[in-house]
Amino acid sequence: MTPTPTPEKTTVVIVGAGVAGLTLANLLLRNGVGCIVVEKHSRAYVEQRQRAGTIDTRGVRLFRTWGLDEVVEGNPITEAEGGFFIDGEEMPVDTGDDNESLYCPQQVLVRNLTDVFLRDGGDLRFEAAEVALEDVDGHSPLVRYQDGTGAAKTLGCDLIAGCDGHHGVSRASVPAAALTRFSHEYGYSWLSVLADVPAAHPSGMAIHSRGLAGLIPRGAKASRIYLQCPLDDTVEQWPDERIWSELDARFGTRVTTGPIADKRILPLRSVVYSPMRHGTLYLLGDAAHIVPPMSAKGINLALNDAEVLARAVIQQVRKGDGSLLDSYSDTCLSHIWNYQAFAAWITELMHNAGDSSYEGEFRKQIARAELQRQFTSPAANRLFSELTSGVN
Repeated sequence: MTPTPTPEKTTVVIVGAGVAGLTLANLLLRNGVGCIVVEKHSRAYVEQRQRAGTIDTRGVRLFRTWGLDEVVEGNPITEAEGGFFIDGEEMPVDTGDDNESLYCPQQVLVRNLTDVFLRDGGDLRFEAAEVALEDVDGHSPLVRYQDGTGAAKTLGCDLIAGCDGHHGVSRASVPAAALTRFSHEYGYSWLSVLADVPAAHPSGMAIHSRGLAGLIPRGAKASRIYLQCPLDDTVEQWPDERIWSELDARFGTRVTTGPIADKRILPLRSVVYSPMRHGTLYLLGDAAHIVPPMSAKGINLALNDAEVLARAVIQQVRKGDGSLLDSYSDTCLSHIWNYQAFAAWITELMHNAGDSSYEGEFRKQIARAELQRQFTSPAANRLFSELTSGVN
């Protein structure tokens, strides 16, 4: 019989090296709290994942407050001049003097957070296979995994931060009866395409009677394309030529074409799990909630979760005060439901304003009137600057 390895000890084990996990890790490390990050994928894979492109003002100020300015500065990727188009006409977008949101694709932010964490002495273990969480109901939780050589490893800790996404092991480790799942299906799907096309004009979001479209830069030589499509559409119905033709039609002008690397159909939905804590296991980011990409808020919810948990852990370690840990779920969920409310509003507004076959011509005209109000209101108009620079 293979002997059970003696557990290594740390304060927090973080499962998942995405935005939530690495932000939490950096905040803890800078405040003297021991943590170990385990990630099932390789570093190369994690740093190439293409996702959200905008950090909102709240997120930017978070990094500055905690002395992590460098992870969002010196971004080598040039941002295209994003726009907002309705039936081919470009609308004015006012970013506002107080808007500090910035374009930073997830892979760039993750790379920067990884570099800083490792430079400062952080413990980050990639290619951790067969991760399993044990005794999360008790006082001595364990995280078991196999390292890159196949050797069994065991980590003992005070608490576990589950930052491994919607399909990760963290939430799956919580008994189903202990969680309530709230969800909403919007009735729209997007064809999501990753293309080897440099950032160019036009880019941003377009509303058209044929459906919504998005062309969002994801790096110096890559762009993410979104095309609203029926729920029962398949990828096979969208050959490359049709994709470029639809983008031309919905933006009302020719777009730059190039090789397409990936395409898939994404039904739009919102999901929230409550509570976000079970015993010594705390859920963060997509492990606890999903917002539709139209809202451009997924990355920012993950950042908020990380900051709330970091403050709670630091207070527990420094003062022996667990009150913030006890209130972690309620604190996060209050913020999350506010963002879900925005996500539902903007998702339905943007889709109803285009293709009337979904909700009818009456709802389309109401949505168009609301959009016109947004563009004539300087205060309201600024929210569209985030949508045009980085849908999730």
